[in-house]
Amino acid sequence: MTPVLIVLNAGSSSLKFQVYDVLEGTEPCMAFKGLFEGLGNSAHFIVKDAQGKLLDEMTWSSGDRQGHEEALMHLVSWLRKHQEGRKLVAIGHRVVHGGEAYSSPILVDEAVIQTLEKLVPLAPLHQPHNLEPIRIVRRRLPGLPQIASFDTAFHQSQSEIARMFALPRDMRERGVKRYGFHGLSYDYISSVLKDYDPPLAEGRVIVAHLGNGASLCALKHGKSVATTMGFSALEGLPMGTRCGAVDPGVVFFMLREMRLSPEEAERVLYTKSGLLGVSGLSNDMRVLRANAETNADAKRAIELFVYRITREIGSLIAALGGIDGLVFTAGIGENDVATRAEVIGRLAWAGLTLDTTANRTGGPCISTGAGPTAWVIPTNEELVIAQQARNVLGATQARIAS
Repeated sequence: MTPVLIVLNAGSSSLKFQVYDVLEGTEPCMAFKGLFEGLGNSAHFIVKDAQGKLLDEMTWSSGDRQGHEEALMHLVSWLRKHQEGRKLVAIGHRVVHGGEAYSSPILVDEAVIQTLEKLVPLAPLHQPHNLEPIRIVRRRLPGLPQIASFDTAFHQSQSEIARMFALPRDMRERGVKRYGFHGLSYDYISSVLKDYDPPLAEGRVIVAHLGNGASLCALKHGKSVATTMGFSALEGLPMGTRCGAVDPGVVFFMLREMRLSPEEAERVLYTKSGLLGVSGLSNDMRVLRANAETNADAKRAIELFVYRITREIGSLIAALGGIDGLVFTAGIGENDVATRAEVIGRLAWAGLTLDTTANRTGGPCISTGAGPTAWVIPTNEELVIAQQARNVLGATQARIAS
């Protein structure tokens, strides 16, 4: 039997999954991928093979009320019917916040769950959804190993100063500091950069993870030195629906003058701001690009996005003491030719020069000249989780055997 593990990434109404064969001595190899969306309402299930061929699809009516538990058990049942000599041995989970407690993936037990639950106030819109499938598996599939991988862990290499806010010490002791996120994506880029440019992998690199969630990370020798997200996934760049960096005084204004409750203010900052809030049209860069010539607000949202990216890159260049390379990744970074061109165009002062032909075809190298290089490298957070889960599982089994 071929051992397989499932990688899960849970949202409020969605459950993304990938299934990996994990033969000993080889890299995890994806066998299936798919998602559930519309959970809690009209749920939709779709699964494809590694080449993208549709294998199965199903939609439930709103009266069926399929939730995360029903979705997860449907996936397990589907795998049993299509196992083809495979055996499920573990589940790996993306967990957005590991706090100070976890700087590496960990085998989940009840104590780990309790620790992660204490971090919910630090990531109230992400952490509860990440933890729900873990509880479901412990209840419905007891004994199946589960491994948690953390978006914050990669950034624990940063210095104490880089992670501090200028706030009273008692707040820092209560966990108010810069954690950084998108660490699984940055971990992947750091690990594969040597395959594209070995000297660059040991140099000063800025990675632009640009998607519906967006951030930048400064790498030196493959380690995180600084990043734009901080205490929460709100800080830094404008995103699809999130505001990015905002003066804290704006929050006081929302509470005092606009009479919003804390929950309403939080909802505005997380779900009604960013590209959507500025454009009044969409959080999808493709929609904004299609309407930019006729819609001034769509054009303005794009311009603000690019301006903030280049301004923050300047800050990270200062943190690194220079720049040797820039990597674009994630949905917008990998697919939006115009955003890459506009960002590099504004970074001519740093020595970057765009290769327009390479940029149009997706690179991977999209720069020219003797200055810093620019790259387009697809990210693969799920593969990182699969690798980490396999390694933790192997180490656990080795300890038991000894």
